Amino acid sequence: MHRSPHSTRRRFLGLAGGAAVLGAVPIVTVQPAKATPEMLASAIRNATNGATVKTGKVKLDVPPLVENGNTVPLTVSVNHPMAPEDHVTSIHIFNEKNPQPNVANFQLGPHSGRAQVSTRIRMADSQQIVAIARLSDGSFWSASVDVVVTLAACTEEAI
Repeated sequence: MHRSPHSTRRRFLGLAGGAAVLGAVPIVTVQPAKATPEMLASAIRNATNGATVKTGKVKLDVPPLVENGNTVPLTVSVNHPMAPEDHVTSIHIFNEKNPQPNVANFQLGPHSGRAQVSTRIRMADSQQIVAIARLSDGSFWSASVDVVVTLAACTEEAI
């Protein structure tokens, strides 16, 4: 098979031009966002408008050991009536090591029937999950659970 001199020259010039362009483009390294305890505290302050959060009334059901962080089931229930004059108005879920720690917000009312929500979240590492409920009287109640993740969700590589 005979190649014409033009195809070899074109190929060389194309590769050389590509290398020159790559040399002119600055290399930018993107670092993943890091979560801090201050970010979690700030997210909780934002959700509660700085109000005092008491421990109790809230039950957070999440497995303490999770094999795969891609889909972690959790249920938050609040031991409180759901009457028109006295009910749970919202439930917030926070994830300690997430750069955006307020991962879920649920609005409830007396017609919700019971103060319970279930969802699934992703977790990239072992960490604390916090659930906070706001009652119609303006008080906030919380529960937290430490969860161990053996296979992280956000850092898995495709096979």
